[in-house]
Amino acid sequence: MNGGVPLRAKYAATLFLKGVLLLMTVGMIALYVFGLPEMAATEAAQDPETAYLQYPFLIVAYIFFSPILIAFYQTFKLLGYIGRDQAFSDSVLKALTVIKYCALAIIFFIVLGELAAILFIDDDITHIITLGVIGTLASAAVAVFADLLRSLLKDAIAMKSSNDLIV
Repeated sequence: MNGGVPLRAKYAATLFLKGVLLLMTVGMIALYVFGLPEMAATEAAQDPETAYLQYPFLIVAYIFFSPILIAFYQTFKLLGYIGRDQAFSDSVLKALTVIKYCALAIIFFIVLGELAAILFIDDDITHIITLGVIGTLASAAVAVFADLLRSLLKDAIAMKSSNDLIV
């Protein structure tokens, strides 16, 4: 037993989470490589007047999805640290900080996209606004959780090091 959780159960949980994260990452990369270019090409074929926006759309989309993939990678590293019993380390604090900043970057990009939609789209954009609000709230939850966990972990590391000095 280690901290009340059997090692096998902890290993299984981190392995399961790594598998889910890997599937999500593969899905995102598939969307990157196949979905986005296909969507841009279809839109350009349907509306030749805006075909010139195909490549700027792809560039902006790739920039938007980059923090998501970086956060996935940092989460994968975080699960690795937990699996190796290094949960109370500076590496974990760094990974949580990067995850928080990635979530904040995603919020920033969503807000920019919402503003662009409001300014440049004349049609009904209620669905765009709704998706933006949902994405912003989800990213804000991730940022707050990562920051809270980082703060608690920082305090726990300080207490652990002070207890190590006493013993």
